[in-house]
Amino acid sequence: MELEELQTAWTAMSHELEKQKELTNDIIMEMTKEKYRAKFRTITNYEKAGTLVCVASALFILIQVNKLDTWYLLACGLFAVLFSILLPFLVLRSLKRIRQLDIINLNYKDALLKYTQAKANLLKIQRYGSFASMLYLAAFLPTVAKILNDKNLFLEPSSLLWKLGIMAIFLTLFTLWGYGHYKRITNAAEQLIKDLE
Repeated sequence: MELEELQTAWTAMSHELEKQKELTNDIIMEMTKEKYRAKFRTITNYEKAGTLVCVASALFILIQVNKLDTWYLLACGLFAVLFSILLPFLVLRSLKRIRQLDIINLNYKDALLKYTQAKANLLKIQRYGSFASMLYLAAFLPTVAKILNDKNLFLEPSSLLWKLGIMAIFLTLFTLWGYGHYKRITNAAEQLIKDLE
């Protein structure tokens, strides 16, 4: 009788241990999922704030578009409006895709593959956006100068060039800093996925 009781107790303990192990794995997976999403939460909030600024600048230009009295200032203004709306939309959409990636319910290989694709897409948008920001700067500065000061900077090329040069330096530093943050965050999130193996 003691042997049967011992076997029953051993089986019950083994079953209880399996339940604990499964529960621990579920908790670890949920914590990993939350850490993964948190990696992108802050950067998404910054991008949303930036989107509000971009939409406000696009609205500002659209409301004042009648002050753009030449075809090239009008073209610069319309480019600035399109850029101010399109790039933030693309970035936010890419961030949404990467945040909503279900790393827990996919197998390791699929999760890593889908994440790598989403990461590559996000970083590609950031790189292209960085270069396109230089064009945006070249269009936005003359547009705003005309709207605010009624000055056509295209008629003052030396003034336009030094202003663009100074702003380009700051823009380059800012985009390098921002791209570095994106790389750091995406690499950390990738490491979380790799740790699931």
